[in-house]
Amino acid sequence: MRNRTSDKRATEPGAHPLQLPLWSARDASPGWNVRISRRARRLSMRVFPGGRVEVVVPPGVGIPAVERFVTRHRDWAERRAGELSLQSPQAAQRQPTEVTLASSGQSWPIAYEQGYRSAFAETEEPALRVRTAGGTDRQVGLTLLRWLSRKAAVHFGERLDAVAGETGLDYSRLLLRRQRTRWGSCSSAGTISLNVCLMFQRPEVVRYLMIHELCHRRHMNHSPRFWQLVESFEPQCRMLDKELLQGWRHVPAWVFP
Repeated sequence: MRNRTSDKRATEPGAHPLQLPLWSARDASPGWNVRISRRARRLSMRVFPGGRVEVVVPPGVGIPAVERFVTRHRDWAERRAGELSLQSPQAAQRQPTEVTLASSGQSWPIAYEQGYRSAFAETEEPALRVRTAGGTDRQVGLTLLRWLSRKAAVHFGERLDAVAGETGLDYSRLLLRRQRTRWGSCSSAGTISLNVCLMFQRPEVVRYLMIHELCHRRHMNHSPRFWQLVESFEPQCRMLDKELLQGWRHVPAWVFP
């Protein structure tokens, strides 16, 4: 039987990614940033909902190579950024006036204030007060991220226990991460990792992802037997999987300050 104590839940919001100064302040494009990733094996470019563009650079790649890569793909990125900024204008907000967590069906209007140190507090309305020292986008994003991680730890912990009981599939502990490309994972030791960005997805999608990861406790692969097990618990798994692939459009920009 699984030990249902709180020590199996841990949060790991992730360290601030290394940044590469590519453009001068005069030439910089709003909404563009370059991130050095130790896991990257090649240069890549991604456009996020709201129009934010991120260039991912492997360690050791020099600025001239990055500049050539950006030059080749800049027209495509700017065109795609324009399309996504029109589709999801709220996703580009770095200091939102309200946060809605689709997974739990809750919304919080936000009031900002300045203080000596960053902090957040929920009020009874419910509403959220966010205090930062300088009021910068980064300070706001990091403060909101701490609040989001705390909400996710409680909500996902309860939901994962419920889904595990429903399916009869056990796990050892829950780990929360903030990742750019992966929604969840399951280790051979039984650790289920979930992305805090799942808080912006529909409950049905979150339940499917939990079932998906729990089924890896039986099959550590994506074989036909694995998918048969997933489908036995969630007949709409293929449809929900496709929806999850598009789930990044619901993730606001402040999650990655």
